[in-house]
Amino acid sequence: MPQPLVTLTGESLGWGGQLALHDVSLQIAPGERIAILGRSGAGKSTLLTALHDRAQVRLALVPQDHGLIGALSVFHNVWMGVLDDHGTARNLRTLIWPNADERGRVAQVLGVVGLDDLGRRPVSQLSGGQRQRVALARALLRGGALVLGDEPVTALDPEQGAALLDHLLGAFPTSVLVLHDVDQALRVATRIIGLRQGRVAVDAPASDLSADDLLQLYR
Repeated sequence: MPQPLVTLTGESLGWGGQLALHDVSLQIAPGERIAILGRSGAGKSTLLTALHDRAQVRLALVPQDHGLIGALSVFHNVWMGVLDDHGTARNLRTLIWPNADERGRVAQVLGVVGLDDLGRRPVSQLSGGQRQRVALARALLRGGALVLGDEPVTALDPEQGAALLDHLLGAFPTSVLVLHDVDQALRVATRIIGLRQGRVAVDAPASDLSADDLLQLYR
């Protein structure tokens, strides 16, 4: 049986001195597609942060605030996904004069997210949806055994969001995504974790759940 990628055992989780979740016990197994659901303030981002901090594998992250640097170009924000693969000297050189291979790698993922012609534009000049696509491109460039996403397509229109979500899931063997759309979660996930009143209220295969079951998390 493969080793879990992340394990939490009876943990209380919070941030800024505030406890958000109590007695959390779960494992993330290789190959799972997990959706985390719950009301605003239920602790979804807190749980995702805990999984990020405890994972011992290469992972990519799509944070809710995108984690971009406005003064840098789209290219350089995407390249940030692989900064820790290279030494300081190469990263400084790439900041000033990226070579053809580096430009090509970034161009490939920008093409996937539909930003082919915006590589040189400062991120500060982008719309919210474009910034979200830059964050997705950065995760795709990084790659890894696991992707964590905090509402990774909420700034996109439904059709584009669904297509990019499917591409993201296809690019990583294991995924844990905070989602706000119950139907979308049932469509893409193999397992759903639902948070309510500071605890894990649901942890079950998606095939065993209905939209009505999950809507109870929001009542």
